[in-house]
Amino acid sequence: MSEHFYSSKDVQDILGLGSIRAAQLRIQFMNEELKAKGFWIERGKIPISFFHEKYPYIQQSERGA
Repeated sequence: MSEHFYSSKDVQDILGLGSIRAAQLRIQFMNEELKAKGFWIERGKIPISFFHEKYPYIQQSERGA
């Protein structure tokens, strides 16, 4: 795992999602938001800092990955 990004598998583990597709869709929506703000995106990954802005109740130390 990259130290700056979460993959779809990381997001699935952190959020306790039942399928990898659910994690991919969440990443896709977050990446669309970043792209609309003018940021470059990494397809299939989400910046860790942005993920935790969207999910502030999940501490980085609680990561399951």
